[in-house]
Amino acid sequence: MRVNPNPFPDILAALNQTRQDQETALLQLSSGRRVSQPSDDPAAAAVLIQNRDQSTFNARYLSSLDSLQGQFQTADSTINSVVLALQRAVTLGVEGANGTLSDQDRAAITGELQGIQDQLLSLSNTSFQGRYLFSGTVTATPPFVKDNTVASGVRYDGNNAINTVQIGDGYRIAANQPGSQLFIAPGHDMFQSMTDLIQAMQSNTGFSAAITSVRDSLDHLSGQRVFYGNAMNQGQSQSNYLGTAKLQLSRQENSLAGADIEAAASRLVNAQNSTNATLAALGRISQLSLFDYLK
Repeated sequence: MRVNPNPFPDILAALNQTRQDQETALLQLSSGRRVSQPSDDPAAAAVLIQNRDQSTFNARYLSSLDSLQGQFQTADSTINSVVLALQRAVTLGVEGANGTLSDQDRAAITGELQGIQDQLLSLSNTSFQGRYLFSGTVTATPPFVKDNTVASGVRYDGNNAINTVQIGDGYRIAANQPGSQLFIAPGHDMFQSMTDLIQAMQSNTGFSAAITSVRDSLDHLSGQRVFYGNAMNQGQSQSNYLGTAKLQLSRQENSLAGADIEAAASRLVNAQNSTNATLAALGRISQLSLFDYLK
Protein backbone atom coordinates (compact mmCIF):
# COMPACT_ATOMS: atom_id res chain seq x y z
CA MET A 1 0.00 0.00 0.00
CA ARG A 2 1.33 3.41 -0.96
CA VAL A 3 0.88 6.15 1.59
CA ASN A 4 1.10 9.80 0.59
CA PRO A 5 3.69 11.14 2.99
CA ASN A 6 2.36 14.71 2.60
CA PRO A 7 -1.39 14.87 1.88
CA PHE A 8 -1.73 18.46 3.07
CA PRO A 9 -1.22 20.24 -0.31
CA ASP A 10 -4.04 18.21 -1.87
CA ILE A 11 -6.29 18.84 1.11
CA LEU A 12 -5.51 22.55 1.13
CA ALA A 13 -6.21 22.76 -2.62
CA ALA A 14 -9.57 21.07 -2.08
CA LEU A 15 -10.28 23.41 0.82
CA ASN A 16 -9.39 26.44 -1.32
CA GLN A 17 -11.70 25.26 -4.09
CA THR A 18 -14.66 24.77 -1.76
CA ARG A 19 -14.09 28.20 -0.28
CA GLN A 20 -14.05 29.74 -3.76
CA ASP A 21 -17.30 27.93 -4.54
CA GLN A 22 -18.74 29.27 -1.30
CA GLU A 23 -17.69 32.85 -2.07
CA THR A 24 -19.09 32.62 -5.62
CA ALA A 25 -22.43 31.35 -4.34
CA LEU A 26 -22.56 34.06 -1.66
CA LEU A 27 -21.81 36.76 -4.26
CA GLN A 28 -24.55 35.49 -6.55
CA LEU A 29 -27.04 35.39 -3.69
CA SER A 30 -26.19 38.93 -2.52
CA SER A 31 -26.02 40.56 -5.96
CA GLY A 32 -28.57 38.45 -7.80
CA ARG A 33 -26.11 38.21 -10.70
CA ARG A 34 -24.28 35.25 -12.20
CA VAL A 35 -21.87 37.39 -14.23
CA SER A 36 -20.22 40.10 -12.15
CA GLN A 37 -16.94 40.27 -14.07
CA PRO A 38 -15.81 39.13 -17.54
CA SER A 39 -14.00 36.06 -16.19
CA ASP A 40 -17.32 34.67 -14.87
CA ASP A 41 -18.53 34.09 -18.45
CA PRO A 42 -16.52 35.84 -21.20
CA ALA A 43 -19.11 35.22 -23.95
CA ALA A 44 -22.00 36.52 -21.85
CA ALA A 45 -19.91 39.46 -20.65
CA ALA A 46 -19.21 40.53 -24.25
CA VAL A 47 -22.92 40.55 -25.06
CA LEU A 48 -23.67 42.45 -21.85
CA ILE A 49 -21.19 45.18 -22.79
CA GLN A 50 -22.92 45.60 -26.15
CA ASN A 51 -26.31 45.72 -24.44
CA ARG A 52 -25.18 48.36 -21.98
CA ASP A 53 -23.75 50.51 -24.77
CA GLN A 54 -27.07 50.29 -26.63
CA SER A 55 -28.97 51.07 -23.44
CA THR A 56 -26.84 54.19 -22.95
CA PHE A 57 -27.57 55.37 -26.50
CA ASN A 58 -31.28 54.64 -26.09
CA ALA A 59 -31.39 56.63 -22.86
CA ARG A 60 -29.87 59.61 -24.69
CA TYR A 61 -32.38 59.26 -27.52
CA LEU A 62 -35.27 59.17 -25.04
CA SER A 63 -33.93 62.26 -23.29
CA SER A 64 -33.74 64.08 -26.64
CA LEU A 65 -37.27 62.98 -27.47
CA ASP A 66 -38.64 64.25 -24.17
CA SER A 67 -37.20 67.68 -24.88
CA LEU A 68 -38.34 67.59 -28.52
CA GLN A 69 -41.90 66.70 -27.63
CA GLY A 70 -42.07 69.68 -25.29
CA GLN A 71 -40.60 71.88 -28.02
CA PHE A 72 -43.07 70.61 -30.62
CA GLN A 73 -46.04 71.10 -28.31
CA THR A 74 -44.96 74.64 -27.47
CA ALA A 75 -44.44 75.54 -31.13
CA ASP A 76 -47.76 74.01 -32.18
CA SER A 77 -49.60 75.83 -29.39
CA THR A 78 -47.91 79.09 -30.39
CA ILE A 79 -48.94 78.74 -34.03
CA ASN A 80 -52.48 77.97 -32.92
CA SER A 81 -52.48 81.23 -30.95
CA VAL A 82 -51.20 83.07 -34.03
CA VAL A 83 -54.00 81.58 -36.13
CA LEU A 84 -56.60 82.68 -33.57
CA ALA A 85 -55.13 86.19 -33.52
CA LEU A 86 -55.27 86.38 -37.31
CA GLN A 87 -58.85 85.14 -37.27
CA ARG A 88 -59.69 88.00 -34.92
CA ALA A 89 -57.91 90.42 -37.26
CA VAL A 90 -60.02 89.22 -40.20
CA THR A 91 -63.17 89.71 -38.17
CA LEU A 92 -62.09 93.23 -37.24
CA GLY A 93 -61.22 93.97 -40.86
CA VAL A 94 -64.67 92.92 -42.01
CA GLU A 95 -66.24 95.11 -39.32
CA GLY A 96 -64.06 98.03 -40.29
CA ALA A 97 -65.01 97.71 -43.94
CA ASN A 98 -68.60 98.54 -42.97
CA GLY A 99 -69.14 102.01 -44.36
CA THR A 100 -71.49 102.94 -41.54
CA LEU A 101 -68.74 102.97 -38.90
CA SER A 102 -67.70 106.28 -37.46
CA ASP A 103 -64.12 107.51 -37.38
CA GLN A 104 -64.11 106.82 -33.65
CA ASP A 105 -65.17 103.21 -34.20
CA ARG A 106 -62.47 102.69 -36.82
CA ALA A 107 -59.90 104.24 -34.49
CA ALA A 108 -60.87 101.74 -31.79
CA ILE A 109 -60.54 98.86 -34.26
CA THR A 110 -57.20 100.23 -35.42
CA GLY A 111 -55.98 100.21 -31.83
CA GLU A 112 -57.02 96.58 -31.41
CA LEU A 113 -55.32 95.62 -34.68
CA GLN A 114 -52.12 97.26 -33.52
CA GLY A 115 -52.39 95.27 -30.31
CA ILE A 116 -52.76 92.09 -32.37
CA GLN A 117 -49.67 93.07 -34.37
CA ASP A 118 -47.71 93.38 -31.12
CA GLN A 119 -49.12 90.04 -29.95
CA LEU A 120 -48.02 88.38 -33.18
CA LEU A 121 -44.51 89.77 -32.75
CA SER A 122 -44.36 88.36 -29.22
CA LEU A 123 -45.66 84.95 -30.32
CA SER A 124 -43.18 84.74 -33.19
CA ASN A 125 -40.38 85.23 -30.62
CA THR A 126 -41.52 82.34 -28.43
CA SER A 127 -38.68 80.47 -26.73
CA PHE A 128 -38.41 77.04 -25.15
CA GLN A 129 -35.76 76.18 -22.55
CA GLY A 130 -33.85 79.34 -23.45
CA ARG A 131 -33.88 78.77 -27.24
CA TYR A 132 -36.02 80.72 -29.72
CA LEU A 133 -38.20 78.31 -31.65
CA PHE A 134 -38.64 80.16 -34.93
CA SER A 135 -35.18 81.57 -35.65
CA GLY A 136 -33.76 78.66 -37.65
CA THR A 137 -30.42 77.73 -36.12
CA VAL A 138 -29.81 81.18 -34.60
CA THR A 139 -31.58 80.26 -31.38
CA ALA A 140 -29.88 82.61 -28.91
CA THR A 141 -31.50 85.88 -30.06
CA PRO A 142 -35.09 86.89 -30.93
CA PRO A 143 -35.73 86.27 -34.63
CA PHE A 144 -38.21 89.13 -35.16
CA VAL A 145 -37.49 92.76 -34.33
CA LYS A 146 -39.49 95.94 -34.86
CA ASP A 147 -37.92 97.99 -37.64
CA ASN A 148 -39.64 101.00 -39.22
CA THR A 149 -37.21 100.94 -42.14
CA VAL A 150 -38.90 97.86 -43.64
CA ALA A 151 -42.38 97.93 -45.17
CA SER A 152 -43.93 95.47 -42.74
CA GLY A 153 -42.43 97.19 -39.70
CA VAL A 154 -40.81 93.89 -38.58
CA ARG A 155 -37.33 92.59 -39.48
CA TYR A 156 -36.29 88.92 -39.45
CA ASP A 157 -32.87 88.27 -37.89
CA GLY A 158 -33.01 84.48 -37.98
CA ASN A 159 -31.93 82.20 -40.82
CA ASN A 160 -33.61 79.61 -43.03
CA ALA A 161 -31.84 76.56 -41.59
CA ILE A 162 -33.51 73.58 -39.95
CA ASN A 163 -32.16 71.79 -36.89
CA THR A 164 -32.15 68.00 -36.88
CA VAL A 165 -31.87 65.77 -33.83
CA GLN A 166 -30.84 62.11 -33.70
CA ILE A 167 -33.50 60.00 -31.97
CA GLY A 168 -32.31 56.53 -32.97
CA ASP A 169 -29.53 54.64 -34.73
CA GLY A 170 -29.37 56.32 -38.13
CA TYR A 171 -32.66 58.11 -37.44
CA ARG A 172 -32.78 61.92 -37.38
CA ILE A 173 -35.81 64.18 -37.24
CA ALA A 174 -36.32 67.83 -38.19
CA ALA A 175 -36.78 69.81 -34.99
CA ASN A 176 -38.08 73.15 -36.22
CA GLN A 177 -39.46 75.35 -38.95
CA PRO A 178 -37.75 78.71 -39.43
CA GLY A 179 -39.81 81.86 -38.98
CA SER A 180 -39.05 82.83 -42.56
CA GLN A 181 -41.07 79.82 -43.67
CA LEU A 182 -43.88 80.27 -41.17
CA PHE A 183 -44.57 83.95 -40.68
CA ILE A 184 -42.98 85.83 -43.59
CA ALA A 185 -43.06 83.32 -46.44
CA PRO A 186 -43.29 84.98 -49.87
CA GLY A 187 -46.91 85.92 -50.45
CA HIS A 188 -47.82 85.01 -46.87
CA ASP A 189 -46.08 87.70 -44.77
CA MET A 190 -48.41 88.06 -41.80
CA PHE A 191 -46.69 91.20 -40.53
CA GLN A 192 -47.05 92.86 -43.91
CA SER A 193 -50.68 91.80 -44.18
CA MET A 194 -51.41 93.14 -40.69
CA THR A 195 -49.67 96.45 -41.55
CA ASP A 196 -51.74 96.70 -44.73
CA LEU A 197 -54.95 96.05 -42.77
CA ILE A 198 -54.06 98.69 -40.17
CA GLN A 199 -53.34 101.22 -42.93
CA ALA A 200 -56.62 100.30 -44.66
CA MET A 201 -58.45 100.94 -41.40
CA GLN A 202 -56.70 104.28 -40.94
CA SER A 203 -57.37 105.41 -44.51
CA ASN A 204 -60.81 103.78 -44.77
CA THR A 205 -59.87 102.21 -48.10
CA GLY A 206 -58.30 99.03 -49.53
CA PHE A 207 -60.06 96.68 -47.11
CA SER A 208 -60.67 93.84 -49.56
CA ALA A 209 -57.03 93.32 -50.53
CA ALA A 210 -55.82 93.69 -46.94
CA ILE A 211 -58.36 91.21 -45.56
CA THR A 212 -57.53 88.72 -48.32
CA SER A 213 -53.84 89.03 -47.47
CA VAL A 214 -54.49 88.32 -43.77
CA ARG A 215 -56.60 85.30 -44.70
CA ASP A 216 -53.83 84.00 -46.93
CA SER A 217 -51.37 84.23 -44.04
CA LEU A 218 -53.86 82.49 -41.77
CA ASP A 219 -54.40 79.63 -44.25
CA HIS A 220 -50.67 79.28 -44.80
CA LEU A 221 -49.99 78.94 -41.06
CA SER A 222 -52.83 76.48 -40.62
CA GLY A 223 -51.20 74.28 -43.26
CA GLN A 224 -47.78 74.59 -41.68
CA ARG A 225 -49.09 73.14 -38.41
CA VAL A 226 -49.16 69.73 -40.12
CA PHE A 227 -45.38 69.58 -39.66
CA TYR A 228 -45.68 69.69 -35.88
CA GLY A 229 -48.51 67.18 -35.79
CA ASN A 230 -46.46 64.73 -37.85
CA ALA A 231 -43.33 65.43 -35.79
CA MET A 232 -45.15 64.73 -32.51
CA ASN A 233 -46.51 61.47 -33.94
CA GLN A 234 -43.03 60.41 -35.07
CA GLY A 235 -41.59 61.28 -31.70
CA GLN A 236 -44.24 59.31 -29.82
CA SER A 237 -43.79 56.31 -32.08
CA GLN A 238 -40.01 56.35 -31.55
CA SER A 239 -40.48 56.76 -27.78
CA ASN A 240 -42.67 53.66 -27.76
CA TYR A 241 -40.10 51.74 -29.79
CA LEU A 242 -37.23 52.75 -27.50
CA GLY A 243 -39.30 51.86 -24.44
CA THR A 244 -39.89 48.37 -25.84
CA ALA A 245 -36.19 48.03 -26.73
CA LYS A 246 -35.26 49.05 -23.19
CA LEU A 247 -37.47 46.32 -21.77
CA GLN A 248 -36.03 43.71 -24.14
CA LEU A 249 -32.45 44.67 -23.27
CA SER A 250 -33.27 44.44 -19.58
CA ARG A 251 -34.75 40.97 -20.03
CA GLN A 252 -31.76 39.82 -22.07
CA GLU A 253 -29.35 41.11 -19.43
CA ASN A 254 -31.26 39.31 -16.71
CA SER A 255 -31.25 36.12 -18.77
CA LEU A 256 -27.50 36.33 -19.40
CA ALA A 257 -26.28 37.67 -16.07
CA GLY A 258 -29.04 36.91 -13.60
CA ALA A 259 -28.26 34.28 -10.97
CA ASP A 260 -30.33 31.15 -10.37
CA ILE A 261 -31.00 31.87 -6.70
CA GLU A 262 -32.17 28.36 -5.86
CA ALA A 263 -29.13 26.77 -7.51
CA ALA A 264 -26.77 29.27 -5.87
CA ALA A 265 -28.27 28.52 -2.44
CA SER A 266 -27.80 24.80 -3.06
CA ARG A 267 -24.17 25.31 -4.11
CA LEU A 268 -23.56 27.40 -1.01
CA VAL A 269 -24.83 24.63 1.25
CA ASN A 270 -22.75 22.02 -0.60
CA ALA A 271 -19.65 24.20 -0.40
CA GLN A 272 -20.15 24.79 3.31
CA ASN A 273 -20.59 21.06 3.91
CA SER A 274 -17.49 20.28 1.85
CA THR A 275 -15.49 22.88 3.75
CA ASN A 276 -16.56 21.47 7.10
CA ALA A 277 -15.80 17.91 5.98
CA THR A 278 -12.37 18.92 4.68
CA LEU A 279 -11.52 20.75 7.88
CA ALA A 280 -12.62 17.76 9.93
CA ALA A 281 -10.51 15.43 7.78
CA LEU A 282 -7.56 17.76 8.10
CA GLY A 283 -7.89 17.66 11.88
CA ARG A 284 -7.94 13.87 11.98
CA ILE A 285 -5.00 13.47 9.58
CA SER A 286 -2.81 15.77 11.65
CA GLN A 287 -3.17 13.31 14.58
CA LEU A 288 -2.33 10.12 12.59
CA SER A 289 1.08 8.42 12.24
CA LEU A 290 2.39 5.73 9.90
CA PHE A 291 1.52 3.08 12.47
CA ASP A 292 -2.15 4.12 12.24
CA TYR A 293 -2.11 3.29 8.50
CA LEU A 294 -0.44 -0.10 9.15
CA LYS A 295 -3.10 -1.32 11.58
